[in-house]
Amino acid sequence: MSLERTDSALAPAATAYSARTGTPRWSRRRGVVGVFSALAVVGFAGALVAPTGVALAEPAQAEAPDSAYAVALEDTQNLTVTAEGAAIAPVVRGNFEVYVKPKPPPPPPVVAATPKESSSGGGGPLFYTGGGAPAEWMAAAGIAESDWGYVDYIVAKESGWNPNATNKSSGACGLVQALPCSKVPGNGYDPVDNLRWANGYATGRYGSWAGAHAFWTKNRWW
Repeated sequence: MSLERTDSALAPAATAYSARTGTPRWSRRRGVVGVFSALAVVGFAGALVAPTGVALAEPAQAEAPDSAYAVALEDTQNLTVTAEGAAIAPVVRGNFEVYVKPKPPPPPPVVAATPKESSSGGGGPLFYTGGGAPAEWMAAAGIAESDWGYVDYIVAKESGWNPNATNKSSGACGLVQALPCSKVPGNGYDPVDNLRWANGYATGRYGSWAGAHAFWTKNRWW
């Protein structure tokens, strides 16, 4: 007995059409399975790439400085100092007064008292304390310059040109040793007053200073 194939026996069950959609049932199942398979592949690939993406997206954390000195050093390196155009406000300080103690005025100079010639009258002429030179004194006394040599000789012998010379025994005073001292107008110890009186004495008694000089060299007094 031979077996015969029929078309109905060879048709697989998968080729059965859906009575509702008119499409083969195996085709719908295959499409659903393919979608799920694609989603699974995409999910797996995302799981592999995600850590790397996150790592790339997050910036690397800077290492913290090792010490406070390193932090301060980094801050100072970033400073830029400029004074050009900067408005510098003046420092306002409190007012204060400085008291300077004034120096005391200098004391007045002490003038030594000039000794006086002792006499019975109680208070003689003052000693001479001024300056000057013999030529100035003779000129001021009115003695001619031609007689200065005679005058210099007599005065040098009598007093050594010391206006305050005094003879303790006789009381004669001054350059020419006037005797008595009170006969000199003014002050017998003033060189100009003394020479002025001597000029009149020499010309009145000896006729000139030359005559007075001649008398003195012969008698050692005049």
